[in-house]
Amino acid sequence: MLYDHDIDLASGVAEKAFARLKQDGIPPAPSNFEVWYAYYAKINTELKAEIDQLKKTAGKVTHDDCRLLYEKYLSDKRNQELVEKAGDQIQSTLQDVSGLMDNMRSATSEYSGTLEGVSRKIASVETPEDFKEIMDSVVQDTAKMAQQNKKLEAQLDKSSVAMEALKQDLERVRKEAMTDGLTGLANRKCFDEEVRRMVARCVQEGETLTLLMLDIDHFKSFNDNYGHQVGDQVIRLVAHTLTDGVKGKDLAARYGGEEFVIVLPNTNMNAGITVGDSLRKSLANKEVINRASGENLGRITMSVGVAQYYGGESVENLIERADAALYTAKHNGRNQVAAAPTPHEAAREKEAG
Repeated sequence: MLYDHDIDLASGVAEKAFARLKQDGIPPAPSNFEVWYAYYAKINTELKAEIDQLKKTAGKVTHDDCRLLYEKYLSDKRNQELVEKAGDQIQSTLQDVSGLMDNMRSATSEYSGTLEGVSRKIASVETPEDFKEIMDSVVQDTAKMAQQNKKLEAQLDKSSVAMEALKQDLERVRKEAMTDGLTGLANRKCFDEEVRRMVARCVQEGETLTLLMLDIDHFKSFNDNYGHQVGDQVIRLVAHTLTDGVKGKDLAARYGGEEFVIVLPNTNMNAGITVGDSLRKSLANKEVINRASGENLGRITMSVGVAQYYGGESVENLIERADAALYTAKHNGRNQVAAAPTPHEAAREKEAG
């Protein structure tokens, strides 16, 4: 699992994690450390809730608990096992369906043979009684065939329901792997994949695309003054602001720590600046209230860097230009939007500097 935290925040969380391992007498193995790092960084709400429950009922978290928690919530093995399990179930369901189809073909072939036999018998029938006997046999065989078809239909429906459930499980696993646990936004992994796909589409369709990089101003000071819990509240507030401010095919993601990104397809530089400024103003108008105490902590602001994609440049270069524009916004006083120079202008500035 990736953790995109600034060095001060990461150091503070790491100290707490090591202190907890020492306090509980747990070896500081990487997996044990990651469990407590994720706990104090509030990376995974389900893991945090389970640890809190263990502390409440057992008084402490043991080495074995850490191992199980790591495998359950943090190890890539978890998703791999879910996918493998789903794959096995899909294979089993497909085998069941294949067996049902074989049975249906066999029953249909048998019924077809019965009808051919009836046809020959009718050709040589001599009395009404003989004809009635033949027709009674046809009715019985038809009823038997109908019953078999009904049974097969029910079994196929059951298999269809099982396949749909598996589809939903796989989609849930995929979504979890692409979602930031704290904010519900797309995570860095999702952004890295989606921005490449969106840029490729932009090139293919001859469309415009603009990237915004956003960073909460003075977040470290705010976090130090009011604690990580309030800091998390601020990050969620920013995430909600971004979610409310984007639409359609726009992608908002948490890039790491207090930094966010937004990809705006079919959007040029001027429109991207307008979106960034609108989001900046929307956030600046909101007050942060400490949920625990009800205290009004004032307002927070963010700085925004905007870069428009130019054909031929790499995704990495686009991100680098947006990040440089964000730095400019910070350097010029924060709580503002800065536009990135074109790739040609940026290269010329780099040569001059």
